Amino acid sequence: MSIKDKKILITAGPTWVALDRARVISNLATGETGFILADKFKKQGAQVTLLLGPGNFCGSLPGIRLMRFNFFSELAQLLEQELKSRKYAAVIHAAAVADYQPKTIIQGKISSLRKNWKINLVPTKKLIKNLKAYRKDLTAVGFKFEPDANKAKLIVRAKELLKTADLDLVVANSNKNFGYQAYILSGVNQYGPFLNKTKMANHLFGLMEKQL
Repeated sequence: MSIKDKKILITAGPTWVALDRARVISNLATGETGFILADKFKKQGAQVTLLLGPGNFCGSLPGIRLMRFNFFSELAQLLEQELKSRKYAAVIHAAAVADYQPKTIIQGKISSLRKNWKINLVPTKKLIKNLKAYRKDLTAVGFKFEPDANKAKLIVRAKELLKTADLDLVVANSNKNFGYQAYILSGVNQYGPFLNKTKMANHLFGLMEKQL
């Protein structure tokens, strides 16, 4: 089977949520995994759209349709827009999406002279659970990052995400002992460990090529 000319949607990078008009909550995602996957699929002839979060990213991705976002709300809007309007064969949701946001966003800027600032955080909407809302035959891939997790914990978390988000594949990864470790799970099989992102991306591509 060939992935040539098939439309692939990839999300990558961190996601902001606003605290006030000057400050945000973010995370430590680099977007590197998304870059590697976008490059791999493009080189194999796929039509790739990359939704990329905030940051100064090095390198270029010629031939890839790049759309930037900063905030959670922008990513949510882009995902809905793309999945509604374009017939994607697959979506790879690798972005590190914000799990919480302030219940109330301050419209101005909080003074730095305050002695404390209590912020009430509430869960954000789980975007990953809506990937197949507009096309049931979409191949959906999710990522689960668990810092310092061992193999057993990664496998458990991946199985949970497969079930709760109705995904076809999940990549569960950690940076235990400052080293990359990842496993790929489908409904019945698991693959890995992969000790670098390129090897993980190559194997994920192979699995997806068979499904598409």
